Amino acid sequence: MVASMSLEEKLGAMIIAGVDGTKASAAARRMIERQHVGGVIFYGNNVKTPQSVAAYVNQLRAWNKSNKSPLLVTVDEEGGRVSRLPGLVKLPSGRAVGDTGDRSYAEEIGGLLGQASKSMGFNVDFAPVLDINSNPNNPVIGDRSYGATAKVVTSMGVAVMEGLKAEGVIPVVKHFPGHGDTSVDSHLELPVVNKSLAQLKSFEWVPFNSAIEKGADAVMIAHILFPKIDKSVPASLSRTIITDQLRGELGFKGVVMTDDLTMGAIAKNYGMGEAAVLTVKAGSDILLVAHKYENVDAILAALMNSVTRGEIAEERIDESVKRILMLKETYGLSDAKTPSVPDLSALNDDIRKAEARH
Repeated sequence: MVASMSLEEKLGAMIIAGVDGTKASAAARRMIERQHVGGVIFYGNNVKTPQSVAAYVNQLRAWNKSNKSPLLVTVDEEGGRVSRLPGLVKLPSGRAVGDTGDRSYAEEIGGLLGQASKSMGFNVDFAPVLDINSNPNNPVIGDRSYGATAKVVTSMGVAVMEGLKAEGVIPVVKHFPGHGDTSVDSHLELPVVNKSLAQLKSFEWVPFNSAIEKGADAVMIAHILFPKIDKSVPASLSRTIITDQLRGELGFKGVVMTDDLTMGAIAKNYGMGEAAVLTVKAGSDILLVAHKYENVDAILAALMNSVTRGEIAEERIDESVKRILMLKETYGLSDAKTPSVPDLSALNDDIRKAEARH
């Protein structure tokens, strides 16, 4: 399939892009039909009712029919304060799950997250959070983490991952190499963590290592500068962290994706095109571009220029596209329509029952 794709199609396949509004627009159609983006991400401002979400997703899928592979339709549905999907009984936060100490409950919550995602047409959930909440001043992780120890986060996080996988929804474990010890929100600025490689290996890496051993399919990379590992660029743009460490030392063979490149940590320090070229050179497969269609334009133009100039080999692009297509095939993804009026009553009953047991 990769051999049959044009360079434009291959570069598009490496993008998950944000969309505007609560219904599909001409700009979204252009992005899918003409730029061949491989996936979309929905945020709170894209969702109103379960029916409107399903209709939006179905329209995007219909426009994707001319592309070589089904659309990745993605959402941040972690439970707790990071919950995007409408019409659902609130799922518990990571900390609430971790505090139970019950691994089977964590797996059940993962399954419910998967069912919730599928009900509205999503096939990727940016969960679980495998960051260890070791810094009480962390402004962005906090109760999104399953706990403050590597043991709790590993046990609970991997169980949630397995629950999602069992429902046929792709889990994306995040944010490698660990966002738990930051005191700056990477949505706003670039955090700096002065930890050595030995410290990361013995603590932050532990849940990720276990998730990879248990078959993690996708890993999201954090926008954090680790000066003792790579003093020049943040993790999401670092070949040392992505290729040498995550792929080399931890043996990860799946899909690597960036956190949103439009976050302050990147956008305030790099041009969109510059960041895109750096992260692809570093080894990322999917670039998450969550806001503004012009950012997608800039990134695709920069990548095209880099490949045509010989700065990035087309074989390097092919490696990423192959991994992305294999992931879609492994999960049997398709662009089949999702029910236009999702019935959430049974799912909400199951969420209430799970909560009542804890």
